[in-house]
Amino acid sequence: MSTIVSLPDQSTATLPKKNYINAEHGLLSWLLTADHKRIAMLYLFSITFFFFIGGFFAGMVRLELLTPAGDLMAADTYNKMFTMHGIVMIFLFLVPSVPATLGNFFLPIMIGAKDLAFPKINLLSWYLYMAAGIFVITTLVLGGVDTGWTFTTPLSTHYLNTHVATTATGIFIAGFSSIFTGLNFIVTVHRMRAPGMTWFRMPLFVWSNYAASVLMVLGTPVLAIAIVLVALERTIGIGVFDPTKGGDPLLFQHLFWFYSHPAVYIMILPGFGVISEVVSTFTRKRVFGYTAVAFSSVAIAVFGFFVWAHHMFIMGVSNYSALVFSLLTMLVAVPSAIKIFNWAFTMQKGSITFETPMLYVFGFIGLFTIGGLTGVFLGSLGMDVMLTETYFVVAHFHFVMVGGMLMAFLAGIHFWWPKMTGRMYPEGVSKFAAVVTFIGFILTFFPQFVVGYLGMPRRYAAYPAEYQVLNVLSTAGATVLGVGYMLPLFYLAWSLKYGAIAGSNPWQATGLEWQIQSPPLTENFIETPIVTQEAYDYEWLAKKQERELQHVG
Repeated sequence: MSTIVSLPDQSTATLPKKNYINAEHGLLSWLLTADHKRIAMLYLFSITFFFFIGGFFAGMVRLELLTPAGDLMAADTYNKMFTMHGIVMIFLFLVPSVPATLGNFFLPIMIGAKDLAFPKINLLSWYLYMAAGIFVITTLVLGGVDTGWTFTTPLSTHYLNTHVATTATGIFIAGFSSIFTGLNFIVTVHRMRAPGMTWFRMPLFVWSNYAASVLMVLGTPVLAIAIVLVALERTIGIGVFDPTKGGDPLLFQHLFWFYSHPAVYIMILPGFGVISEVVSTFTRKRVFGYTAVAFSSVAIAVFGFFVWAHHMFIMGVSNYSALVFSLLTMLVAVPSAIKIFNWAFTMQKGSITFETPMLYVFGFIGLFTIGGLTGVFLGSLGMDVMLTETYFVVAHFHFVMVGGMLMAFLAGIHFWWPKMTGRMYPEGVSKFAAVVTFIGFILTFFPQFVVGYLGMPRRYAAYPAEYQVLNVLSTAGATVLGVGYMLPLFYLAWSLKYGAIAGSNPWQATGLEWQIQSPPLTENFIETPIVTQEAYDYEWLAKKQERELQHVG
């Protein structure tokens, strides 16, 4: 639960003279920093860069699909475009998006700590991330890779001559960045909570990042092993996946999906945490069923390791295995549904206000719910055989990861931007951007459900003419969506200089991060807080504000 404590009022009418941004000066002070907040900002700038790189590849894919004939680029080039889009967006944006930025910045503050447990390892994780990005960019400069983001064997090991090893090296390094971040979060939560900050007083954002961190630490090494084996098979022919040498090509898919389905929850769990914080703040209510929401994050982390084979129903797994994994897939939907229903019950009879972060939350709930329900289609054996490898899967994945995760990320950025920078953004244009993003997303990806159900396979540059209208609609929607994503880049940058001074608690929210100055001090707190209240206790906050007004009067 979010926590409230008695701390000195650090709000001011102007930006604080001393804060983490101006505590030190010069480029080296940022590149060598051990401050978790500065490292979070380094991550924010880095992942934003890679997001727009990945978005460029997506735009090229949509332009190619405007016409039925593959006439914009060669088929091989098209293969490279969708592969680079997937690799950049998943490994360099979605996986680190919330944990590395908002998690890095706020997790220590939310539990009353002055930094993460291992500040230097935290900085190392950013350098590893950048090294991974350099390898991926190098792959692009050298000519790209066309395996698809899944690196399926034997395609990736025997039949392609593109730069698989270089890309695999980048992903391998990015994996260590995730492991170090997850390890840091786990140790910090266990060892550095403020006095009185019990497990069930922690904000739900911390619970979600903790669960995602467990997935990072346990799941990422399996991906690293699989990627190394692919590289070794390409270079020295060890035969782990080659049936002519006694290997098993399905083994790679087991290893890859054992990580990559939990990776979906690595991406989305921190987003769930953001939604809990925003919903509570803009309904002025404690999150309904706090304990159930907290444990549902843990349940998702546990169940996430037992559903990987639902990606392999058409790959030759036994009928019994398929039946078991189909059942488990249905079960993993339960803790996610708990969160959706509890957020809805939190909003019931709440004093809801429609600030920008809350608009993104509404977008998240709608899009993620559609994505989750279509996941039930794909978890069902009969439907999956027909729909897998079609655009239905593409639409489902994007509704969950882009419609869900990116909406949650933008909700979090808008929610905590005043705390991170000390400045407010223009509310009117930010609300407009949220609406444009939602409309653009629906226009882009909903037609893909229809065209996928009709049978259009994914990853094809050419398609039958009867699918053109839906593809044109999807490409037009992608243009609108691009505008929605570009707008925050401009007005958030504008706000850094011209935005109104935020003060310490512009949303009148609970939680330790809202009890300190904006932007925070390097050490976060002037004195170590002592937590005495339950999380999201708005009744306590109202009484506290009433006492302060009486004191002023």
